[in-house]
This record gives sequence, structure tokens and C-alpha cells, in this order.
Amino acid sequence: MSASKATGEPTIDDVAAAAGVSIRTVSRVLNKSPKVNENTRRSIEAVIAQLNFRPSRGARALAMRRSLLIGLVHNDQNALVLDTIQRGIAGVASRSGYELVVHSCPAEDSGVIEDLVAFAERSRVDGLVVLPPVSGVPGLAQALNRIPVMAVALSSIPLSGFADVVVSEERQAGSDVARYLLELGHRSIGMVNGPVGVASAQERRAGFVGAVASEPNASLIEAAGDYSFEYGVLAAEQLLAATPRPTAIFAANDIMAAGVLKVAARLRIAVPEELSIVGFDGSALTRMLTPALTSVLRPFGVMAATAAETLIARIEGKDVPPAGSHPLELVPAESTGPAPV
Repeated sequence: MSASKATGEPTIDDVAAAAGVSIRTVSRVLNKSPKVNENTRRSIEAVIAQLNFRPSRGARALAMRRSLLIGLVHNDQNALVLDTIQRGIAGVASRSGYELVVHSCPAEDSGVIEDLVAFAERSRVDGLVVLPPVSGVPGLAQALNRIPVMAVALSSIPLSGFADVVVSEERQAGSDVARYLLELGHRSIGMVNGPVGVASAQERRAGFVGAVASEPNASLIEAAGDYSFEYGVLAAEQLLAATPRPTAIFAANDIMAAGVLKVAARLRIAVPEELSIVGFDGSALTRMLTPALTSVLRPFGVMAATAAETLIARIEGKDVPPAGSHPLELVPAESTGPAPV
């Protein structure tokens, strides 16, 4: 009994019979093979639409000798950021007939490579999108090449060894934040840094510190952070106890900026009249806070979609231009204003 008779669903046999072609020809159309002439392709596509035929994902994967799975690898505790990235990749993957598998790596560099290689071999993914800070682990790209598995990375700096890298210009963005605060008249400025050794934190700090240093009358005080809300609170308590007290604080991500805002409210320091606060990421959190948070917008969804499109094109042997870099945008909101007189 054919599958169409057993389930009521049309099969590839039904499409081939209705179109008057072989099953192999239908398969080539489904797999977008260039070996089918345009008239035949259009005829088969019309039959597919008429019968409302949906090819089996398993059968298609078997025919293409692929799993049709893409892995997203991360060690990101920011659920708002991760959700946007997952949606960006999943949308592209779904339209291209792939499914998304998400894998969280351990935080320690020493275990990341072994963990990720084991995941790639176990899941049999066709390719990986690797997020920072995992993408910056030394030797990771080379280990993936030895398996081999195709991988595209997101990063704040160029990386070698990956099929492609989508770079966000975070050093420039840090510089933009400093110039924005200086133009508002702030000269006593604080910064809550990200984790030591993480490229994104280093890039944001380098851009910000360099631009502040260009103003002879400006002073900068820094506090350690790790991208967590708790560290944002601790850093804010340190910075706001300093003499002179900063009139502006740049936190290296939105979650730490929320911690700064909370401490300011507890100390009854008016924002932005007495203290301006800037975050980084431009996540949905910026709109949830009161006052709304000025932040650097990283277009996570766009960057993730670009990475997925590039990865799938590489998997399928298509020529694609390098993913390149993405400029970031500082979006002023209610948490920043002119320096107090």
C-alpha cells in the first residue's frame, strides 16, 4: 500500500506520476539541483503546489546525505539576547528546510573544545553557529575543521579558522558612547566593565577608555563586572561612593546597567538629572526599565540571520560573499541627559 493510500498524504511517487517524470527528477527539483531544465522545474513545482505535497524531512536528509540540522552553540546567560538570536537563526533555517539544535557549552575554556566536538559528532549537525565568548576559545575552529564540521562565528573581533565570521564593531561603539557623554558635558565618568579576558568586554572598554582619554578635563573611574545584574549592583555601589561622584556611568551591558539604575534609585540619585546611565546590547530590557535605558543597539536578529544564511550557503556549496562586519548604533533614551551644573 502506498503512503498516500495509507495516510491520505501525497507522496513523491504521486508527484512524479502526475508530472510524467521520474522520482529522481522530482527529487532534484526538491533539492534545488541545477540538473533540471527550467520548464520541467516549473511543471513539477506546479504539481507539487496542486497536490500540496510536503516532502519528508527524513527522506530529504537521506537523499542529500545530510542531517538538515544546524547547531547553535553558546554560553550566554542573557535570555533576552539569546531568544532574539535563536529566532533569527530558526527563521532562516526553517525557510531553508533545516532544524535548529541549541547547545550550551561549559564556561571554562579547558572543557569547551571537547564538549563541542562531542556535541557535533553526537548530533551529526551539518553546521554550527558559534556565539561569543565560545567562538573566541583558542583552537576551537581548528578542532571543528578536523571533524570536519562547517562553522560560522559571531564575534567582536576577526577570528581565523571559521568558514566565516560575523563581526560586530564593539570598539567603535564604546568610543561612540564616550563621545556622546562628553558632548553632554560629563567630565566625571564611571565604567562598569565586562568579564576579564572576554573579547567583547575588552573591545567595549578599549573604545570607551580611549575616547574619554582624548578629553583632557575628563576623569574616569572603573569597576569590575561580569555581565551579571549582581555585579552591576556591586559596581554601582563602588562608583557612586567615589569622590567626586561620577555624573555618568557606562555599563558594558544592559543587565549591569539595570543594576546601576537600581542602586541610583535606592540612593535617591535622580536619573538623568544627577546621573546619566548607558548600557550595551539594546535588548528588550531597555524598554522595560524606568527611565528607559540609553544603550548601544546590537542587531542580534539580523546578525544571527546573516550567520545562518552564510552557514547554509556554505553547507550547500554555494558561493557567498563574506558576512563582514555590522556597525552598532547608540540609541539615546530617558536615562541620559546633560551633566548637572
